[in-house]
Amino acid sequence: MMGWYHDGMGWGGWIVMTVAMVAFWALVVFAVLALFRTQRPGGSTPDRRDPMQILDERFARGEIDEDEYHARSSVLRASVH
Repeated sequence: MMGWYHDGMGWGGWIVMTVAMVAFWALVVFAVLALFRTQRPGGSTPDRRDPMQILDERFARGEIDEDEYHARSSVLRASVH
C-alpha cells in the first residue's frame, strides 16, 4: 500500500486526457455537421458557373437557336463592360 496516493497520472496525464476529450467531441460534432450538410436538398455546394458557359451549354443542347444565342451573348458581353 505504499505510495497509494502518489501513483496518479499527474498534471501531464490530466492535460492529455482533457485534450483527447475535446478532440473526441470536436470529431463527433464535425461528423454530425458533415452528415446533415450532405443531406440537404440541392447539394452541398451551389452551382457557380459563368453565365456564358451556361449559354454555351444551352446552345449545344439545342435549347436555343443560333439567333437567340447571338442575341443573348451580345447582351452578356455588353453587361460585363
